[in-house]
Amino acid sequence: MPGITREEVAHLARLARLELKDEELDHFAGQLDDIIGAVARVSEVADQDVPPTSHPLPLTNVMRADEVRPSLTPEQALSGAPAQEQQRFKVPQILGED
Repeated sequence: MPGITREEVAHLARLARLELKDEELDHFAGQLDDIIGAVARVSEVADQDVPPTSHPLPLTNVMRADEVRPSLTPEQALSGAPAQEQQRFKVPQILGED
C-alpha cells in the first residue's frame, strides 16, 4: 500500500480547517503513514475465530438495590431557592422557547 502523500495531508488539513506549513505536511505524512501501518498489522493478527469486542475485559455494572431512605421534603429542598413554581426550582429561560 502506498504511503500517505503530503497532498493528501494538505487535503485533510483543508477539510479540518487547519493551516499547516510545508515541513508540517511532511512530518504529518510520515506519522499518518506509521499509524495506518500499525492498524494494518492489527488487522492481520485478528482472526476469524476471535469475536469483535468493545473492551478487552468483561465489564459488569455494580448496582445497588433501590431503597427508600430518609430525604428532604420538597419544601425543605426548595427552602433556599430564589424562585420556585409547582414544587420545582424556577430558573430563567435561556433558549427563548415557551
